[in-house]
Amino acid sequence: MIGMLKGIVAALGPDGIVLDVNGVGYLVGVGSGTLSRLEPGQSVTLHIETYVREDAFKLFGFLDDVERAWFVHLQNVQGVGAKAAFAILDTSPVSEIANAAALGDKATFSRAKGVGPKLAARIATELKDKAPPQGRSFSIGLPVHETGTPSAAAAVPASAPAPSDTSSGLREDAVSALLNLGYHETHARQAVATVLRQDGDAPGLNDLIRLSLKELAP
Repeated sequence: MIGMLKGIVAALGPDGIVLDVNGVGYLVGVGSGTLSRLEPGQSVTLHIETYVREDAFKLFGFLDDVERAWFVHLQNVQGVGAKAAFAILDTSPVSEIANAAALGDKATFSRAKGVGPKLAARIATELKDKAPPQGRSFSIGLPVHETGTPSAAAAVPASAPAPSDTSSGLREDAVSALLNLGYHETHARQAVATVLRQDGDAPGLNDLIRLSLKELAP
C-alpha cells in the first residue's frame, strides 16, 4: 500500500490532483480545503490513504497525517463515506471535530455539506466514547510541511500508547495526543493538569484525553 507521496502538482481537478512523482502521475483525491492550498508546479508531500475495491483502486491525499487519520476514523461510522468525511474535514478544523466527538455535539457534523441531521447525530453518538485517532509514526525528517517544520504527527505514535506506570508518563502521553490534534502545548498541559487534579483516581489514557478535550472545548 502507498502511505505517502512526494512530488510536483502536475494538474488540479474539481476533487483531486495529478501528482508527478519521478515521472509517474498519481491521481489523488483531496478535499476542497487541501485543493485550495495547492497549485500547479508546487512541490508537496501528501499523506496517503489507499482504498482497494474489486472495481477500483483509489488514493486520497492529505497535507497533515492527523487529517488522514480522522478521514478513516469518521468512515467507521455507518453511512459515512469518503465524500462525507471530506465534507466534515473541509467544514471544521480537526481540533473542533475532536471536541465535537468528545462532547457528542451533532451540530458541528451537521454543518458539513451532505450530512443530514440523522447522520450527524449518529456520528456524534458513535464517536463520543471513542479515543481520537492518531497519525502514523514516521521516521524523523520524513513528514515535513512546506514551511520545513516537521509534522506534529511525527512526534506521536501511530496508535494510542499504553498508559504509563506513572502519572508523569500518563500526563505526557495525553499532552502528546492533544498536540497531535493541533492544540497549543500550554493549553494542552493546562487541560490535562486540570483533569488529573479533579479526578482522585488517575484515569486511563483514553479517558484522560476525552476529559481534557472537554476542558479545551469553548
